[in-house]
Amino acid sequence: MTPVFFVVSVLLYLLPLLHSTAYISKPICPESFNCPDSGPFKYPFYNTNDTRCGLIKVNCTLKHENIEFGGRSYGIVTKLDSGSSVLIRNITWGDLVDIKSCEALMNNITSPTPELFSISIQPPIVTLFKCTSDPKYVPEIAAYFSQPDYNSYKCIHHMFYYKNHNGNYTTAPSDLPHRCEIIQLPGSASVYDDEYDYSTNRFPPLIDGFSISITPSPSCDECHNKGGYCLTQQGNFICSGADAGKKSPRVILVLALVAGVVTILIVIILCVRKKLGWIAKSKNNVNLEMFLKNHEFIAPKRYSYSQLRKMTNSFEVKLGQGGFGTVYKGVLSGKNPVAVKILSEVKGDGEDFINEVTSVGSTSHVNIVSLVGYCLEGHRKALIYEFMPNGSLERFIYGRGSSSISHLGWGKLHEIAIGIARGLEYLHRGCNTRILHFDIKPHNILLDQDFCPKISYFGLAKLFPDERSMISMSHMRGTPGYIAPELFSRNFGRVSHKSDVYSYGMMVLEMVGGRRIIEVEVDCTSEIYFPCWIYKKVVSQEEHLGLHGIMNDEENKTVRKMIIVGLWCIQTNPLSRPTISKVLEMLEDNLASLEMPPKPYIFSPPRSVASSSTS
Repeated sequence: MTPVFFVVSVLLYLLPLLHSTAYISKPICPESFNCPDSGPFKYPFYNTNDTRCGLIKVNCTLKHENIEFGGRSYGIVTKLDSGSSVLIRNITWGDLVDIKSCEALMNNITSPTPELFSISIQPPIVTLFKCTSDPKYVPEIAAYFSQPDYNSYKCIHHMFYYKNHNGNYTTAPSDLPHRCEIIQLPGSASVYDDEYDYSTNRFPPLIDGFSISITPSPSCDECHNKGGYCLTQQGNFICSGADAGKKSPRVILVLALVAGVVTILIVIILCVRKKLGWIAKSKNNVNLEMFLKNHEFIAPKRYSYSQLRKMTNSFEVKLGQGGFGTVYKGVLSGKNPVAVKILSEVKGDGEDFINEVTSVGSTSHVNIVSLVGYCLEGHRKALIYEFMPNGSLERFIYGRGSSSISHLGWGKLHEIAIGIARGLEYLHRGCNTRILHFDIKPHNILLDQDFCPKISYFGLAKLFPDERSMISMSHMRGTPGYIAPELFSRNFGRVSHKSDVYSYGMMVLEMVGGRRIIEVEVDCTSEIYFPCWIYKKVVSQEEHLGLHGIMNDEENKTVRKMIIVGLWCIQTNPLSRPTISKVLEMLEDNLASLEMPPKPYIFSPPRSVASSSTS
């Protein structure tokens, strides 16, 4: 096909599309709507059927829990005015307050998406300090809250402190003890009552019904006034559909001309790139050769492509295939089995190749896969690893109860979790240069003949000196579902070794649940999302967790220990996650010494925004 014919064909294809996209449908939003027992409601509220008309959903078909925000459902008690204030009540939470349950004190009332709107609760607000009851920290905490105007209320695993007559805080005091955090909840009028007897009523004075005022952000208000609707993607504000509608013929013509020019430029670039491609490949190979020469002291043995063909018997047995390339089974020196990974040409810059050689080539640990050798010959690049007869961990943890997992008991899964943690601890602390893996998941954990786990695939790894605890990232790394929140947005914290801890925690929970957590895109109010589902089971101390194959009390304790460790690892704030050394300590400690973590907050960004990696 000639370039001219190609350009004409593309233009003929694009013009109808341009015409059709010139008319973008806008949602037809009512100015207001009523529910049987309340209303009228206006923006930012929207009816369930008008999904693009507001920020806070109201389901008029429900009598209770018909309004949602902040991961909770509430029932509307009274519509205060025609604006954005409403009196609401959560019946379940109210019941917990009535029976003075510790669970009522666990969660803040906060705005889930500050980029879109903010929620202010009408005073009074009761500020609680939730602190651990661990004996190691109790003296320091008790001394801090020893002032006479502080009250305390003890729960199973926590002590709650609060001041007489409110004592509201917007941020945590700078000198607040390490194992304490702020909880803010709606309080009753008795917060201001000088005659309230705090000595007999130790439980904080809370109420289940309170007034909230919802204020859209300035950006969201501007978007709404232009006829668009607000949303967030990867933590960034997006205004979709603003000023949409019928475009003038001049706009259509301009769009068509721009598309034509862009198409011609693409054709020219493709032609030039084809002619100059060999120059880029040649230069890239020169850079790789220089790199290997400078790292001869860590690089393993080099093999030619003909030697690869011989050791794999002309690539006869394929072990797996993915975005990285293809893995074949081979035999080295006539007796030692190996796995030969032939890298795809799409990895043209050689970054994966360099990462593997520098990372795996400089390590030596029982829980890290060994790099036997490599091949660099023209555009062909390959890596040679020790052979793992039992394949990857994912074969043994999904589909609980199937024949493939029948011989992997809970004790062995616990051993595998400990082995992976030891491998990560070595990468984070044991090497001369620290290594962050950035793609810990079951697919990248290989098992030898004795089911000893070995961490593999270091294509996304990053090296950094011992004295640094934080690193900078130029782009996101990892597989959706296992990527720590801070890799999507620095608002969650700095990227560090805690990012690998998050991925490890998600993997441990998959090992326990026998299901792929990353395939479930639901919020934390649904029992389908395993971390929240299992959290409820453990925190309520249910005897039976509803998991397959728990045969005795010892296995039950092992499973609960793995769950608690996994939940600590997936905390949204990196500072709340343990180090991998602490993870090892918890896995090898007894269950009674483990403290229950806060309820997990689901972090499930769209898969399309991340480049999924496989090995």
